[in-house]
Amino acid sequence: MDIIDFTPPEIVAQNAAQGLAWRERFGRGGTEIGVARARELVSRRDLSPETIRRMVSYFARHEVDKRGKNFFNDENPSAGRIAWLLWGGDEGWQWAMGIKERMGKSR
Repeated sequence: MDIIDFTPPEIVAQNAAQGLAWRERFGRGGTEIGVARARELVSRRDLSPETIRRMVSYFARHEVDKRGKNFFNDENPSAGRIAWLLWGGDEGWQWAMGIKERMGKSR
């Protein structure tokens, strides 16, 4: 049986911390749910399978945000960029997709 590690990787925690810092600095980006998710990621505690599925769903819905103005502007990031980081950023998406795939195989 495959053991799945549900602990967010350090880079995912760092991305979430950056999102929280930018949200504080710029006063925009993300919802209370996104902030709660970021705090979970920063703490690096095991996430539930349901949380992993929610992360995958979030990223699938919000990939379009990357086309928005200032998404890639580190000096004045868009609200979408800040929200994306709250959920772990690109590395968070890759990690969550990998975990979801492994969960599907271990059933």
